[in-house]
Amino acid sequence: MGADRPHAPDRPASGPRHLEVRVKPSARASRLYQDETGAWRAELRAAPADGKANAELIALVAKHFQRPRSAVRIQHGGTGRVKLLRLE
Repeated sequence: MGADRPHAPDRPASGPRHLEVRVKPSARASRLYQDETGAWRAELRAAPADGKANAELIALVAKHFQRPRSAVRIQHGGTGRVKLLRLE
């Protein structure tokens, strides 16, 4: 953990972090990635019904950032395609 080691851009620093994600539900496969502009995108297999897509998004983000699902929550945009997530 030396000071000369760069911080990985896709790993949150210590403390809470906000992440804006554009979601595409009902995709062929689930994945979380950054596009060429650096914006976060999520393609989810789940349909946007009964909170299934939101639950899948939380699980996908938690897995990507190696956090428990309880450390990820949707702060804004629960019913929209652009969501603001909080990572603890």
